[in-house]
Amino acid sequence: MSSSYKTLNVTAGPDGHIVTVEFNRPEALNAMNTAMGEDLLRCFDALQWDKAARVVVLTGSGTKAFCVGGDLKERQGMTDEVWRAQHVIFEAGAARVLHCPVPVIAAVEGFAMGGGCELAVLSDFIVASETAVFAVPEVTLGIFPGIGGTQLLPRIIGGPLAKEMIFTGRRVPAAEAKAIGLVNHLVPAGQACAKALEIAAAIAANGPVAVRQAKKAINWGSETDLETGMALAIEAYNVTVTTEDRLEGVRAFNEKRNPRFQGK
Repeated sequence: MSSSYKTLNVTAGPDGHIVTVEFNRPEALNAMNTAMGEDLLRCFDALQWDKAARVVVLTGSGTKAFCVGGDLKERQGMTDEVWRAQHVIFEAGAARVLHCPVPVIAAVEGFAMGGGCELAVLSDFIVASETAVFAVPEVTLGIFPGIGGTQLLPRIIGGPLAKEMIFTGRRVPAAEAKAIGLVNHLVPAGQACAKALEIAAAIAANGPVAVRQAKKAINWGSETDLETGMALAIEAYNVTVTTEDRLEGVRAFNEKRNPRFQGK
């Protein structure tokens, strides 16, 4: 992964299997300006073709915020045309996060507001510290949750709760977020990234083709009827049958050792 980003810190472990993508505008609570939108798009474009990557941890620098959404200081005085052009970049970056072929874990400390909350739910699941606060307050400013919040939140927490969050813009603290199923794991302050990396390591140790196919099947199946979903799952399964990793997994089981997966 390239490290030549203006607003992101992108790092990978020694084997490249776990990639950490960190929003790096702590002075602005990691608000997303145009440069960050461009960086996010370029970063997740690259991840689509990164054969070594098996898991992505998405997080924010500092302790105050994961990301507070679009940078309204930059947007002050923007013409409609410039605003729309910027949002096209944000939309494309969001789509790359949503469709990342490997699991994406959001590690949230502090505020995940507006587009920041949407980026968290675009991930596969969220690990949050007790300092986390989630909100989609766009309507309180006459704006709209424009990178998936109206579609993803109802799918995760159900329609009525999602509507309340979006219509009121109210802030949801970490404990409530965990209770309503928005967050998978709730950890002490400062521990979200460590917990996310722990889970990422467990995922990265598994067969990477199988994990990618499982993600694809879950995402496909959630958008269709059960019978079609079952057929798509068999299609995803069949991809793993001809892999070297499948043979290695069976060998390792019979030899009573840990498998050494190559992603082939």
